[in-house]
Amino acid sequence: MALSPDRLDRFARHIVIPEIGGAGQVALSEARITLVGLGGIGSPALQYLAGAGIGHITLIDDGDVELSNLQRQTIYTQRDIGHSKAVSARRWLANFDSEIVVDVRDDRIGRDNAAEILGGTHLVIDGTDNFATRLAVSDACVAIGVPLLSAAVGRFQGQIAAFAGHLDGHACYRCYVGDAFDNDDCDTCADDGMLGAMAGWAGSFAAIQAVRILLDGKSALGDPGWGKLHMLDGIKPGMRTLNIAKDPECGGCGQGTV
Repeated sequence: MALSPDRLDRFARHIVIPEIGGAGQVALSEARITLVGLGGIGSPALQYLAGAGIGHITLIDDGDVELSNLQRQTIYTQRDIGHSKAVSARRWLANFDSEIVVDVRDDRIGRDNAAEILGGTHLVIDGTDNFATRLAVSDACVAIGVPLLSAAVGRFQGQIAAFAGHLDGHACYRCYVGDAFDNDDCDTCADDGMLGAMAGWAGSFAAIQAVRILLDGKSALGDPGWGKLHMLDGIKPGMRTLNIAKDPECGGCGQGTV
């Protein structure tokens, strides 16, 4: 696939970077990603992934835009309040880059439909705010053989990690959090609060990691970093990285059962 003159101009700042180059930009234009959750994580992640030239994006969110979202969910405006997040996000994408192919799902994703909804993508990015959904997404990714980039944020902290539980020797998200949260939602930012800019940091960092995963084997930047958990601290500020080991008895990717 060759990029048109307009696309070459649009992504010139990527193409001149040796770690991406023309081949890397073409790979991004051919990539298919699925973004689950279009809130504090999903909004900035979507902006930078669209800016990176991802060719096909599936948007999944069953919520509507609320006034309180505007403090951190940067793709929405006051005119979007009361409207579907997924539809509003598609409208933003259409205005930003009409060449991106967009699919929209406003389903509530869960154990019964996750595998069907997530099929056919190269990477799933999960920015949802409860463990039950996150674990359903993780188990589905393992089942259908798709990598997962998980991102979360609250108050002044963020967490981003890439999982390839479908590959031998690599952990999945369930290896990290266990089975205790399948039926219980975690505290949300409505309960704990959040510095709006922390969502931007976590979402944009997730976009960087997504580009790394998508360019694995295609450019020098490609480095999935499977099982590495990056913890962002907005108080100090700083970042540290931990390694997540595969659990042989994991119910998602090991010998255990959920």
